[in-house]
Amino acid sequence: MDRRRFLQRTAVATAAAYLPGPRPVGANGHIDLRAFSSTLIAETNVDVAGHTLISEFTMDSTKWKVYEDLRTREGAITFISSAGARVLTKSAEASFAEETSPYLGLTLKDIGMSARDLLAERLLEGGNDPDPDRVKSAAPPLGSVQSTGPSWRLPWDTFVGTKECFDTMPVFPSGNTRTYHPVQYFPDDSQKASQRRFDGLVGGWMPAVRKIMSASEIAYDEVIVFGDVEAQDKFIVQTWHRTARIETGKMLKAIYGHSYPAFPPARTDPQPEKFYRALLRFVVYWESLLSDFASASVPQNVWLDMSKHAFAKEVMARPGGVYPKYGAVDRDYYGSEYDGFQDIFTSSVYTNLEWGRFKTARAIIDNYFSDFVDGAGMINMRGPEIAQFGMTLSLLARYSNYTGDRELLEKHRAKIEATATLLCEMHEESLRLSHVDPGYGLIHGWSESDSCLMPKPQIWWLPYYANNAFAARGLRDLSRVWNSIAEQSSRAGKQAAAWELRSKVLQDAVVASIEKNIRHDMTPPYIGTYAGATGTFWESMQKERPSPQQWPHRPYAELLQADMLSEDLSNLIIDCMRAYGGTTLGVLANIEPPHAEGRDILGFISYGYAQALLRLDRIEEFLLFLYSHRYHDHTRGSWTAGEVAGIDGDNALFCIPAQLTIPIVMRWMLVLEDSDEDRLYFGKGLPREWVISGKEIRIERAPTRWGRVSMKIIADATTKNIQAEVGLERLGSPREIQVKLRLPKQYALRKPIVNGRPAAIGGLHNDNVIVQTGSEQHFQISAEFA
Repeated sequence: MDRRRFLQRTAVATAAAYLPGPRPVGANGHIDLRAFSSTLIAETNVDVAGHTLISEFTMDSTKWKVYEDLRTREGAITFISSAGARVLTKSAEASFAEETSPYLGLTLKDIGMSARDLLAERLLEGGNDPDPDRVKSAAPPLGSVQSTGPSWRLPWDTFVGTKECFDTMPVFPSGNTRTYHPVQYFPDDSQKASQRRFDGLVGGWMPAVRKIMSASEIAYDEVIVFGDVEAQDKFIVQTWHRTARIETGKMLKAIYGHSYPAFPPARTDPQPEKFYRALLRFVVYWESLLSDFASASVPQNVWLDMSKHAFAKEVMARPGGVYPKYGAVDRDYYGSEYDGFQDIFTSSVYTNLEWGRFKTARAIIDNYFSDFVDGAGMINMRGPEIAQFGMTLSLLARYSNYTGDRELLEKHRAKIEATATLLCEMHEESLRLSHVDPGYGLIHGWSESDSCLMPKPQIWWLPYYANNAFAARGLRDLSRVWNSIAEQSSRAGKQAAAWELRSKVLQDAVVASIEKNIRHDMTPPYIGTYAGATGTFWESMQKERPSPQQWPHRPYAELLQADMLSEDLSNLIIDCMRAYGGTTLGVLANIEPPHAEGRDILGFISYGYAQALLRLDRIEEFLLFLYSHRYHDHTRGSWTAGEVAGIDGDNALFCIPAQLTIPIVMRWMLVLEDSDEDRLYFGKGLPREWVISGKEIRIERAPTRWGRVSMKIIADATTKNIQAEVGLERLGSPREIQVKLRLPKQYALRKPIVNGRPAAIGGLHNDNVIVQTGSEQHFQISAEFA
């Protein structure tokens, strides 16, 4: 490990990283790509022996040669010039069911009719980390069951675009867009052929779509599609296309296209060099847009590629990279009726902050509070969700802590205070109820936005536990930063103190109500989502029409994520969810009445459930969540996440909060803050096989409320030694760090040393090295294992 370089990076002040310097912008408002060609393309010692020279071109007076490794289906495309080289890897995942007998020996009827999460139970047997390959095989891939409708109505499974364009272009299973059809040139690549395709990307994480219709690993047709980053259209996404037939290491045929079929002589197909020049521009463009993503490395970097790709999809889906959109295509959640949805805002701000994308987070906060929040704290969207107001306040405090930017929150101070006042007033309403009312002291209101569209929306105007929990969390977190935001006025100080006090009252009320309503007559004990609920949610959904317990997945997830309960209560809630129909494959379920056709995964919202698993050290379940979300809520290879995904191989409809789940969960795996204590966790959710692999696990300059932090972990199975480094930006802040060295179960940690001194081991599994930081900021950790 290069310790000096590692610690130097850590010591850079947050202020320097808060807002990246302005990107050069051309007259049309687009990024001037020429400014980046010399800095972002700089790989050396690239070996292209055995690769095929496929093109040459000149860009900005630099001559480039393009090589492609055609010997293997995942062969890279390499650009070489006197200035350096750039290697674009290619990926390919089977989008068809490779397993002939999914469901781990169970039937869909077994799975759908059982309250218990039978698939999760089988995948967690033995108490070890779940096997990713076994999780993958537990259900067929999304979209692997083919529609019987006309081919032009088959669903798209990914999309391309740019930050500047205000729309996206869907890409269909065979590689078609709505303006260009490769099948015109390759008649064999029909919808039928695409049923056994491989999907992937060019460039690791970049949004260059790859479709492979394969006869074998050495004979296949390949389609590549990506957005034209130099196009200046406001709504029309211009696209580049290459369709090629490759056999035994040779490209037998290649057709290049741009947006539309040829219309000679006015419009002709582009020459190869134009395609490859555009591809190199595309690389420069996307690397510049995600240059602020915190640097990290794990033994299987596909997880970080998925994380960066999620941000790329968000950039394309948001017009101008900022304006909110729930979906990506037409009225498939792209309609304006969804723009103000609170989950778009909260999931995006949270995830961008966690990976250090402060400039994007700032723009999204400013846009939302300017255009979607009024003077009363009300949002411009049907069906406001109470817990999301509290989460919003908490995230504003997180933004302030991470960035030190008081100016933005001062700009929207009145609306922020109005949001807090709204929660306080709704709490006051609950205090006017009779003391014997089950909902006394609990905020009443909608949990799910769709409640407002029902014939009798008041049925769901209920005292959900999550309403209090997230209101308490939001008021507590905001109170701790509000003095500095509000220029330390006496009014602000009194307001912050009042919020802190109310937070405790809200917390006490929800804890008391939950403890009073636990069904200890059931095994495991059962607790519903609101005070006064009768029967379990499954019982209610089967017997009552409509059921007041509809959509219980959201209030469960938000209750856990708010982190206002004791560990015992949180564990009880998770056990309850797993036993009574609340999870599918270890992921939060889209809860519905039991049926013989299976059950669904809830792709969005569910990250709160994952965070609770991690906090409670239920790491095997946390990893099952991660693997199941990847393999059963994302399309294979193209990594498009669904709002709700079945386990029967049908399609799922994309939404951006679901897409942002993998990156936020990956960040927490590496670095996680304690919600209230002066404590920071490193490596808490790492798979055991990663830790023992001998490969470096690293994250640099991850933002926290204590400043930027960095971590490295590497183990040597031969010498039975494991080393870690932690760098803090500020001396002795936080007060305590815990570095989890999660080795395989057959090993036990021994003789931990921190900066040359013996250290303590603790945690649920005795694998946490616990460090009191004192007046230090750099920590060298080593331990033996046997």
